[in-house]
Amino acid sequence: MDITFKILLVIFALALICVVLLQKGKSAGLSGAISGGAEHLFGKTKARGLDLFLQRLTVGVAAGFFILSLVVAYLVKV
Repeated sequence: MDITFKILLVIFALALICVVLLQKGKSAGLSGAISGGAEHLFGKTKARGLDLFLQRLTVGVAAGFFILSLVVAYLVKV
């Protein structure tokens, strides 16, 4: 069972890397870093279509990775 959770953890890590790399950048250059962060924070730019799907998939995979890493850490300790 311990090995199964570790394999799942590696799969979730690779999935998280792939999903993050599939997303396109939200800002370009230093000016985008200064002003783009404020627009994203206050919701002026809305994600649609594939961007929205990738954003939600990233949140789901990241949450699964976090929970699975806690489970693996608990199993290794016990």
